[in-house]
Amino acid sequence: MKKSEFDSFFKLIIDEVKSTRDSGQKEYAHTEDNIFANFERVSNSLDISKEQALMVYLLKHIDGINAWVKGHKSQREDVGGRIKDAIVYLCLLWAMSEDYERKKVKHSLDNNRTSVFNPKTGEVKMQAHGDETV
Repeated sequence: MKKSEFDSFFKLIIDEVKSTRDSGQKEYAHTEDNIFANFERVSNSLDISKEQALMVYLLKHIDGINAWVKGHKSQREDVGGRIKDAIVYLCLLWAMSEDYERKKVKHSLDNNRTSVFNPKTGEVKMQAHGDETV
């Protein structure tokens, strides 16, 4: 396959992954307010993290992809569909990691800052712990 052919194919892949993701949001999460809702439901039911719940779904597809690579070509779902689903799960895992980092930073900021309220002026200033006020 030439690079130009792959570039066109890659655009098709991205479009199909987006379509699969959008359909999955409606089918599994049941809400647009929380893209992780189904993983959270499973994690609560099984007492595991939402990341671990996602890994179970991802590994199901990896197992099918592995079987295809090893020669088991006749499967209920074609390997392209499994790869597409795996890409979606990896993107969701990436989003979970970003969400985790964002919350960690916010938590750190919240724990290291104190608001100082001046009742005379109504002014509120945020002060990080360890900072000197002048």
